[in-house]
Amino acid sequence: MVTQLLGLVALCGTLLVAVPVGAHSTKHAVAVKALHGGQSLAAGPYHLELVAKDGELILYVADHSDKAIPCDGAKARATIQQGFEKAKIQVELEPSGENTLKGTGTFTINPDTGIMVFLKLPDQDAYAARFTPLKTGDRK
Repeated sequence: MVTQLLGLVALCGTLLVAVPVGAHSTKHAVAVKALHGGQSLAAGPYHLELVAKDGELILYVADHSDKAIPCDGAKARATIQQGFEKAKIQVELEPSGENTLKGTGTFTINPDTGIMVFLKLPDQDAYAARFTPLKTGDRK
């Protein structure tokens, strides 16, 4: 009886340790090293780096080895929100160069700015990442 109880406790402990590992999906964005001076996140099979300036967004797309991924035919949209304001600004990002997408609009970037980027490359799943370009502690 004691042996069975110890075996059951050991099994439960093993399962509890395994749960957090399985909970990390490749659909969630995680911070990675930025190569172009922006904020960089891993989203699925991509490293997405967003360089955000007042009125301009540039999105760089690479794989997890930081190899550029061509963006021909890609579709991307950025939704910009200032703090908790309900108003949101939509910016379409168009392919511009080998692994970049660019978009412009009438907006400013401040410490409360949040930018949600949705990216769909041809024949691939869509991925999203939420950037906070001027928040301290977010960059790697």
